[in-house]
Amino acid sequence: MKTLERTPSWATIVATFFGIGRLRPGPGSWASAVTVLLWAALAYVLATSLRTPLAIALALVVTLIGIPAATRVARGSEIKDPQFVVIDEVAGQLVALIAVPLTWKSFLAGFILFRAFDIVKPPPVRQLEALPEGSGIVLDDVAAGLCALGGMHLLLHFNVLR
Repeated sequence: MKTLERTPSWATIVATFFGIGRLRPGPGSWASAVTVLLWAALAYVLATSLRTPLAIALALVVTLIGIPAATRVARGSEIKDPQFVVIDEVAGQLVALIAVPLTWKSFLAGFILFRAFDIVKPPPVRQLEALPEGSGIVLDDVAAGLCALGGMHLLLHFNVLR
């Protein structure tokens, strides 16, 4: 088995989200929780008009950087989808929080919905895992984030989270 020594350090740092992917149990849940907390802290200091565009931009940047990082780490570890690669959860969780009010109920619902869609992987989310390397690792979680985002906005529309 190859070691991660051959993997560029930037890729390991990004893919494990600064080592959060090494936490147990449930490294994906740890990464999602930290993402929610970091987004909440950042969003509270931003002007309201900047929150949605920045959430979209961050999700896009994390996705675009996460795919090559996940590819490098998966190759280096010789594992198709290593559990310690959690940048995909960061991207998906950010997607789930786009245009969501800054309330504890919204953050908790966004976390729960994203983790549920990420774990269950309903069609077409599961099919995206078949994409090659980092694309399959990251894009299924982005799709789970889109499902969670849809659920969040339904909950908001019907005033469940107010």
